[in-house]
Amino acid sequence: MRVTMIGTGYVGLVSGACFADFGHEVVCVDKDRSKIEKLEKGEIPIYEPGLEALVAENVKAGRLSFSLDPAASTPKADAVFIAVGTPSRRGDGFADLSYVHKAAEEIAEVMDGYTVVVTKSTVPVGTGTEVEEIIRRARPDADFSVVSNPEFLREGAAIEDFKRPDRVIVGAEDERAQKIMRELYRPLYLNETPIVFTNRATSELIKYASNAFLATKITFINEMADLCEKVGANVQEVARGIGLDGRIGPKFLHAGPGYGGSCFPKDTLALVRTAQVHHSPTKIVEAVVEINDARKKKMAARVIEACGGALEGKTAAVLGLTFKPNTDDMRDAPSLDIVPALQAAGAHVRAFDPVGMREAEGLLKDVEYVDGPYKTLDGADVVVIVTEWDEFRALDLERVKSLMKAPVMVDLRNIYRPDEMAEAGIDYYSIGRPRKS
Repeated sequence: MRVTMIGTGYVGLVSGACFADFGHEVVCVDKDRSKIEKLEKGEIPIYEPGLEALVAENVKAGRLSFSLDPAASTPKADAVFIAVGTPSRRGDGFADLSYVHKAAEEIAEVMDGYTVVVTKSTVPVGTGTEVEEIIRRARPDADFSVVSNPEFLREGAAIEDFKRPDRVIVGAEDERAQKIMRELYRPLYLNETPIVFTNRATSELIKYASNAFLATKITFINEMADLCEKVGANVQEVARGIGLDGRIGPKFLHAGPGYGGSCFPKDTLALVRTAQVHHSPTKIVEAVVEINDARKKKMAARVIEACGGALEGKTAAVLGLTFKPNTDDMRDAPSLDIVPALQAAGAHVRAFDPVGMREAEGLLKDVEYVDGPYKTLDGADVVVIVTEWDEFRALDLERVKSLMKAPVMVDLRNIYRPDEMAEAGIDYYSIGRPRKS
């Protein structure tokens, strides 16, 4: 089948490359000339494991190409996907749909013959209807369907998630559109992937509800971690104990500094705003948003406490800056709250992240960026593990102790055991676990 993907950001590029790998003919379209030129040279603008090779393979096979002009591919396309950004609107938290609306207008100008227009972007309930109205106003005689097909891609595992998903959600109002979508995802039928067909509103809400529920699990276990610290319990054992219950499950029960990234912060807030507009408040989700924002801001206080209540004139080594490992995404990362708070307390911050420093440099000022974890630790008074990259999981503890001015570690991801740190002579603080001394 012939596919046009409007937008070559994270979702559009990954989805386009994976559809091409399924055997479809895909053209990824973007207004950013420099981005398209880089993609045509084989340069990938985002960090995602395996994506560079996947793009190169499908470009070489002639199934994947890039363009600045939607008119070059849309008239021939069986399906046109809208995969543009829907960031939180400044000031009110509603999803900014201006890019989605503009894409709909451009599609209307160039579509020819029956076309399925698919919203892949994360959008509030009712957006599919808005897209349909925009196209209908511009082209009253057009033959088309508007479908919702939300993405469920985890950064760092997006290709696997696309090719071997837990489910595919399709909100389609007519049989012709369903037939096109079945054909697009036909390779997944071979893997017996559940493909759930609903109406558009249900599909749009499933995406927001999924992210809000996962964000709630994270926030719940973080609150349990705080309680564990008060009563002498171990949050990792609590998480294991409740996670073995099949009704709860073990995923997203890892205590830490709070969630970040491109999805959970903006999607939970957008769901809250949508519910408020419809006079159906989501009190649980509202609390999740409030608690998570506060938690990220409180993490620096843990570091200050570990240093005897003062950071003035001290060096804080920060390991990891991105919101999670295996991505260069800095959006709403806990480090964006933690690092400035450490600086405000008088600390000099030295930091290292395996792939996120270029992004971080534009967001975190007056930070000494260095190459490698041990350079970060050299002469530091405290080390703070903010992101659980694999290369931080097996540090040489003797070397850590010898490099640091004061062997104090604040592990916000619980990647080490308190007993091994005590044995190594490192003053160790973690999240929701009893200290060993």
